[in-house]
Amino acid sequence: MKRDALLASPFFQHMDNEKLDEIIGFAVERRVPRGTSIFGKGDEGSSMMAVLVGRVRISAVSADGKEVTLNVIGAGEIFGEIALLDGKPRSADATAVEDTVLMEIERKHFMPFLLRNPALLERLLVVLCDRLRRTSLVLEEIALFDLPSRLARLLMKLSVDYGSPAPGGGTRIDMKLSQRDLATLVASSRETVNKQLRGWREQGVVDQAAGYLVVRNAAALERMVG
Repeated sequence: MKRDALLASPFFQHMDNEKLDEIIGFAVERRVPRGTSIFGKGDEGSSMMAVLVGRVRISAVSADGKEVTLNVIGAGEIFGEIALLDGKPRSADATAVEDTVLMEIERKHFMPFLLRNPALLERLLVVLCDRLRRTSLVLEEIALFDLPSRLARLLMKLSVDYGSPAPGGGTRIDMKLSQRDLATLVASSRETVNKQLRGWREQGVVDQAAGYLVVRNAAALERMVG
């Protein structure tokens, strides 16, 4: 499972089996229940993590207490690489969105390995650039769009990334997200997101089944995105 998860990652996928086995040899498996903090902003940063199973939310809290989700890390992706590279405290919070299995790699093991493999260093730079682009997009949407547009954009993206056909029509988003999770993803309050979703349910735009959100009218969401 570890090797398959690593090969699913753009960071590790071109690595030969010998190097993969070396990484797996000094990595430690870590299981994190849903809703549990993996690390907090300001914590000592001495490791990088790869998600084997589950999803992790990377978030930050503003001075007025508002939480914003900067990224959601899925199976085959890595996180914590910034603190691993510079050895400084964590720059954000990481929380398990689902029951999650991680492969944790300590800096003291990984840095010598990285320096012996310059091609891997190049791929790490690509991952960092992609992460920066995604974070910039999140901040841009917060600045430029109102809540209905941000929430509609989020639901459309989740439908593409995690969607499956729903009984009765529409697309079920196969990731259980609480209203708090949704609120942090669109930089709003849980109460405001709840009110917006309730209005959309009454209009037949979205629905909820067995704890999963269902997009019933994708065209209506697309019109709100603009």
